[in-house]
Amino acid sequence: MAKNERLLTETELELMTILWRRGEGSVNDVLAALPAGRDLAYTSVSTILRILEQKGAVRTRKEGRGHVYTPALKKSDYETEAVRHVVDKVFDGTPLELVKALIDRGGLSAQEIEEMRELLRGGKT
Repeated sequence: MAKNERLLTETELELMTILWRRGEGSVNDVLAALPAGRDLAYTSVSTILRILEQKGAVRTRKEGRGHVYTPALKKSDYETEAVRHVVDKVFDGTPLELVKALIDRGGLSAQEIEEMRELLRGGKT
């Protein structure tokens, strides 16, 4: 599967986040886990989950009359891929530029900056 096929749309990522948190779920489970006020139709969630299956992001198994979806893509793997994509496409392939942007634009707290320093020194956070 090509890398760009695994980049998720905003709604796909929203549903994947629910599955990553739950471990697995049916269409109804995913619908029930959506935030209050987030109205998606059953058919929309079902269609998006099938698209995620086609992309290789989820696996499905038949259970009763429905299907249960399980993440096939690890959250950590997707995070790595998404950050790599942002660094390549937005920051000209320079991770340091991403870090500078986070620091310069107030995207990191003092605590997070200190944790970064510790990581750079080779420590654990």
